[in-house]
Amino acid sequence: QVQLVESGGGLVQAGGSLRLSCAASGRTFSSYAVGWFRQASGKEREFVAAISWRGDSTLYADVVKGRFTISRDNAKNTVYLQMNSLKPEDTGVYYCAARPTAYSRASYSLNEYKYWGQGTQVTVSS
Repeated sequence: QVQLVESGGGLVQAGGSLRLSCAASGRTFSSYAVGWFRQASGKEREFVAAISWRGDSTLYADVVKGRFTISRDNAKNTVYLQMNSLKPEDTGVYYCAARPTAYSRASYSLNEYKYWGQGTQVTVSS
């Protein structure tokens, strides 16, 4: 079982930056691929970024490519999402999630992630 806790959200002006953290419990976390997803009010949850278990492969949604960077520190059981050049349309609740399969690749698909955090709110003002 893996428990995930997101932090780092907040209110920022357009053009600003935030770094989200996803801290995990469970010694096997380092063997799981992890993704970040977000959900704006009234919209479906969507993929943002993902990283393989070893951190050598990453995926990004087109709308965040070049602005967001996902990384991980397996020694700290933590995955990060550095968000730069934020836009009002980046506003939403951001969730991290882990795939249940050890040594897994990064994936775009929400359905392939089993363990979810409670989310952290990101609000970007114009």
